Amino acid sequence: MRNLPDAEPGVPDDRSAVAYLRWVIRRAWQPVYAAVAFAVLWMLCQALVPALVGRAIDAATARDRRELLIWSLVLLAAGLGQAAFGIVRHRFAVVNFLGAMFTTVQVTVRHAGRLGSALSRRLDTGEVVAIGTSDIRQIGSAVDITARGTGSLIAVVTVTVILLTTSVPLGLVVVLGVPLLMAVVGLLIRPLHRRQAASREQQGLLTGRAADLVGGLRVLRGIGGEAVLGERYRHESQKLRVAGVRTARVESLLEAAQVLLPGVFLVLVTWLGARFALTGRITVGQLVSFYAYAAFLVTPLRQLTEAIDKLTRGHVSARRVVGLLGSATDLPDPAVAVPAERFRGELADPASGVTVRPGEITAIVAVVPPEAAAIADRLGRYADGATVDGVPLGEFELATVRARVLVADNDARLFTGPMRADLDPYDSGRLPAALHTAAATDIVEALPDGLDSEVAERGRTFSGGQQQRLRLVRALVADPDVLILVEPTSAVDAHTEARIADRLITARAGRTTVICTSSPLVLDRTDRVLFVEQGRVVAEGSHHTLLAGEPGYARTVLREEDQ
Repeated sequence: MRNLPDAEPGVPDDRSAVAYLRWVIRRAWQPVYAAVAFAVLWMLCQALVPALVGRAIDAATARDRRELLIWSLVLLAAGLGQAAFGIVRHRFAVVNFLGAMFTTVQVTVRHAGRLGSALSRRLDTGEVVAIGTSDIRQIGSAVDITARGTGSLIAVVTVTVILLTTSVPLGLVVVLGVPLLMAVVGLLIRPLHRRQAASREQQGLLTGRAADLVGGLRVLRGIGGEAVLGERYRHESQKLRVAGVRTARVESLLEAAQVLLPGVFLVLVTWLGARFALTGRITVGQLVSFYAYAAFLVTPLRQLTEAIDKLTRGHVSARRVVGLLGSATDLPDPAVAVPAERFRGELADPASGVTVRPGEITAIVAVVPPEAAAIADRLGRYADGATVDGVPLGEFELATVRARVLVADNDARLFTGPMRADLDPYDSGRLPAALHTAAATDIVEALPDGLDSEVAERGRTFSGGQQQRLRLVRALVADPDVLILVEPTSAVDAHTEARIADRLITARAGRTTVICTSSPLVLDRTDRVLFVEQGRVVAEGSHHTLLAGEPGYARTVLREEDQ
């Protein structure tokens, strides 16, 4: 069995919803085809049981013990095969279901990471939530149903052949009746498809409206807009309710058709079989077989209609996933990327004149702190403009830049879940050292379950200084080639800041590090300081040299010290 999820999901085919579903099946073709093969064997064993029972009854009626024993043993083998093939089919089906879900999660999360800040401009919050909570299951179900759907189709064909061999009129009833049933069911699929799409779209809009409402509740209360937004939300929720009811109507008709139409069909087959038995055209055993087939056909027919339904739902969900994957980032990859091996040398920002030498710990002090943050964004390619060894970062794949450069600022959030998984999701073994460097060991020790304690939403149970230290821990655990820290100690006390500064310089010795700060406790320990005024580097040197020879630098740093 496969270990899920796969380490590398690959590049999805996002040309259309059908292309995406084909890609999901193609990348995991072995378990998918295995599930189809075992589903076919499983359904064939079931399809042969009525015929074998009929043969055994005919042998018993004729008092042929040898024939009765043979057909009884064959029936036993078919039952054992059905059980064994059913178990294996189910195991593969679960793997396919989970594999499709995990693959969709991986490719969508990876693309969301590439979109970065552009994600919120490209898609509503509700769209993203719907993909992660509902659409992944629908896609998994669509891949899973391919096995049972194929097995059911083969079973219907097998039953048709058996019936045609036994009685041509009864066989023709099945041959003509099954397509007719599927056509009637197909008439309900198209409106269901449309209504599901409309309902999903409305659900996504409402989820986004709810997220915006909750996120801005305090502001809304302050300006008296809570009632207005609440009423608007109620109006949108009623539209969603109406869309859901309209979808449910078609779904209920589909469910009813799945029971009524096969039932009518079975009554017809049974009635004809009984008439043929009365006239001697078929034996008693064959009559029992026809009756058993009439009951058996309910299962494959329902599974075929279920397959159509789930494939339709999967198509709707895949279309939303393709919409996400087709969203363009503000920082697209180049048509022909520079090889990752060339990502070495001096990192520079020509717009400001900042240069970062490999292996040095460089500090950036800006009169206006947002200017330093803007430089950090360019150096990390969250905005265009920076170069490495003279090559623009935009000529490398974004994944290459992200793998080499990490920008850690105070906008990063702590995630809900175990502390250990939040700080060191890949269990790298670097967590104890990172906790010590960030002077955050005491935070963990104060928790009731230590690193196994649950982090509340956005880490709201921690103070600002504690959150800042934990964010620094996470950045240090990542251990990037180039680490860019934006105001990493602005919310901690002076004593803690001094400890962090000493330990950080030691931990990152010989590693390219940029610290955007105006704290003298940190600046005094860096290899080089760049002073930025009006977006340009106007001086550089050691902290003490700039303090003595650059009045603007002194005012900026001493103001921080006074504060």
